[in-house]
Amino acid sequence: MTHPITVSRRLGLLALLCVLCGQPLRAASVLPPGWDAKAAADRVLAGLVNVSGPEVKGAHDAEMAIVNGRAYIVAEANDVKAGEAPSWPFIYATMSVVNVKSLGVEQRVLVAKGEQAFANETLPPGACFVPRVLRKDARTLRCFFTSEEPGKRQSQVWFRDFDLERGAFADTIHRAQLKTAAGTFPMQPKPFYEDAVKHGFKREPKDYGLYIFDPIKVFDGKHYAGINNYAAGQNALATLNAAMDTFEVIGHFNEPGTLKLTEPAVNRLPDGTWMAVCRQEAGNQNYTFTTSRDGVRWTTNEHRSFVTNGAASRPTFDRFNGVYYLGWQERTRIAGVGRSVFNLDVSRDGATWERKYRFETVKSFQYPTFREYAGTIYLTTTQGDSDASRKERIMFGKLE
Repeated sequence: MTHPITVSRRLGLLALLCVLCGQPLRAASVLPPGWDAKAAADRVLAGLVNVSGPEVKGAHDAEMAIVNGRAYIVAEANDVKAGEAPSWPFIYATMSVVNVKSLGVEQRVLVAKGEQAFANETLPPGACFVPRVLRKDARTLRCFFTSEEPGKRQSQVWFRDFDLERGAFADTIHRAQLKTAAGTFPMQPKPFYEDAVKHGFKREPKDYGLYIFDPIKVFDGKHYAGINNYAAGQNALATLNAAMDTFEVIGHFNEPGTLKLTEPAVNRLPDGTWMAVCRQEAGNQNYTFTTSRDGVRWTTNEHRSFVTNGAASRPTFDRFNGVYYLGWQERTRIAGVGRSVFNLDVSRDGATWERKYRFETVKSFQYPTFREYAGTIYLTTTQGDSDASRKERIMFGKLE
């Protein structure tokens, strides 16, 4: 009796045939035949809701954690004008609590603003910029943000804890720390820059712009983050310690030095290789990619054929249920609006990609964050109606 050929043997035979024929083995398609990426994105756009307060004039760069049926969405905001800039002292960090079933906003809470007095510290004047949120334990969310005044002082990353049971923040704030080969320091641009210089970084130092940029991800029980100094064009992979108050730099990825690379999104491929996608401020502004076997030594950034015509904007790189989601802004403009086209591509292996969503809207679709909760992927994104920046409110909804 002949034994049936197993699936693994079939795949092995297919690989052998591909080698003999000189053709690469392609990963199995993630999407069904005839998938319409724009129509799928249009359905998502139709379901988005505004989670910013009615007083908000400008908002941007949201991130979230979803716990017990609620999305805790942090963002930078201001009540003065559309847009955002690190030099605007009236920008504050805020949190919106949203019921994921009803999509209704249940609570809006101030995270921090310049010159705010806490029980143990008073923040200096300046913007509270690029907030991030992480579940610390069963009862606590930890919210990070950067306080900065470009040209006047070193910026500082702070954190403040939110009690999920009380629905309120602690009355204290604390300085996050940065660990490098030289020691442990307040999380400020100077020690981050000095560590990069020891690894060949040659761009000019900046006293602001150090952010926890990529949402913190967990691999093998450890927390990892892509951190950067946006102003300096400086990027690194870092780990977060068990106390969740200190980021340790593992490796820098800034080459080639001729490009200003920023805002990295980092993930690990099926074979354990790290891969980062970086926003590019110079040249053609298309995204670049770098890889590392150990997170310490990284390849020189280069373009990849599956991303073309990229724009200078934040990318995303997530993995849900064994499928990678790579998000990137396209330079194409709808009705002349910047950041009006955003692509979300999917892959099982991180090498062969398919277009699952193509967001096209004159409201813009920029700086999204994606989170999976109870089998559903949710998202936040920045949108607007009239200002050229389209940074006017934060939207929330379901991706799939």
